[in-house]
Amino acid sequence: MTVSQIFAGCPLKAPLTPGLAEMGVSGLEYDSRRVEPGHLFFAFPGQHADGRRFAADAMSRGALAIVSESARPDGFDGPWVEVEHGRRSLALAGRRFYGEPDERVAITGITGTNGKTTTSHVLDSIFRAAGKTTLMIGTIEYRLAGRTLPAANTTPESLDIFRLLGRLEAEGGTHATMEVSSHALSLGRVSGMQLQAAVFTNLTRDHLDFHGGMQEYFDAKQSLFRSGPAPRFAVVNQDDEWGRKIGILPETEAIIYGLGPDAGLRASHVSSTERRLRFVVRHKKERFAVESRLLGRINVYNILAACGAAIANGFDPQAIVAGIERCTAVPGRFERVDEGQPFLVVVDYAHTDDALRNTIAVARGLSPRRVITLFGCGGDRDRAKRPLMAQAAAELSDFVVLTSDNPRSEDPIGIMNDALVGLRRSDVPHAIEPDRAKAIRRAIEEARPGDLVLLAGKGHETYRVLNGRTIHFDDRETAREALQEFGYSRRAS
Repeated sequence: MTVSQIFAGCPLKAPLTPGLAEMGVSGLEYDSRRVEPGHLFFAFPGQHADGRRFAADAMSRGALAIVSESARPDGFDGPWVEVEHGRRSLALAGRRFYGEPDERVAITGITGTNGKTTTSHVLDSIFRAAGKTTLMIGTIEYRLAGRTLPAANTTPESLDIFRLLGRLEAEGGTHATMEVSSHALSLGRVSGMQLQAAVFTNLTRDHLDFHGGMQEYFDAKQSLFRSGPAPRFAVVNQDDEWGRKIGILPETEAIIYGLGPDAGLRASHVSSTERRLRFVVRHKKERFAVESRLLGRINVYNILAACGAAIANGFDPQAIVAGIERCTAVPGRFERVDEGQPFLVVVDYAHTDDALRNTIAVARGLSPRRVITLFGCGGDRDRAKRPLMAQAAAELSDFVVLTSDNPRSEDPIGIMNDALVGLRRSDVPHAIEPDRAKAIRRAIEEARPGDLVLLAGKGHETYRVLNGRTIHFDDRETAREALQEFGYSRRAS
């Protein structure tokens, strides 16, 4: 494939030079360390560095040219392709280089503040229950044809997505499920990608340090449905106030889900116990009962979203029911830590006030004697949500432990003081412990038979970020160690 073919349909600020236009391209890269002879190197501004700084390094490794949305730096005289938008150009170029795999692989993109990961896991389980070879791209991991790959970002760079789609095709795969973050949408990582289905779960306060306001955050989410090729189907939660504002293009078929009687896809006869969630799914003339080990009202919505996406992909109720049944757990989403103790300990990723309320509601639905909630707030993120999270924990819990999360470059005590404002709006008994390991022990020490201990904020994460250092830390491991220290051990029993 030539340079001119790679950039066909891609907005350029200046025409390609004749000599460069007809050169053959052997690969695309955005990391100069991976450049090989015959590659095009895409140099766009990043959070910490300007990619143009690595232009000379890329050329020394054999790059044909540098591609950037910015002008060539002073002193650099190598081939330079100036595009209108670096990341969007990378997406369009990657799509062409890998042969438009999105035209053959049915891709479902899932966006929203909460529920993306659980919905993705349920949908991928449905696809696999139907015998399909799949790709799942998400916050916790990437899963390709049954193999687990580490997840660098919730939504990787567009070039990596198309590489993964190419690998899926090579293994006979047909269906892909992808969490699509608001950052990825704003940065153009899915530009030009044809989706079989676009799913919107909900929108609550998050990432406002990046987007600036709720309208800008919503605009980023909505772009999944309105920019680039129209998705063939839109699966939207009408019970969410922002979901009702989604502008669906005329050429996109809508599947509107919710719990109300006017939803086209809805749940009825919902029942939840400590072990099972059951309800009836209704869509047009179809009626089928589903059972899941995922608990709580919030998972009714997540499962409905997955049902809508499965219907958009042409799957019948039998595959949907089987896939929901087989999805027994999602790492870090109300995940139990069991060492035989006479109270429940669960770990959850809830890191916004709305997610915290939803998760505590799930806990309350299990009718524990008391709910003991541990939480912290991330550093270098939206400060305004810190007291809101504390208020949610205080209003719905019987005991609260305020601790540290990922402070990043901020002072952990300063972050906790921001949250303390919300905690003090209630007279709920509480403890304050900045050392997260000690805080987890404190929460477990507080528990009595019949209680539920909720360790919120980090979920599946196995690290903490403090002052530029990343250290190993896993709430599940720490909780298990604490339980064993207090004399509980499933192995011993």
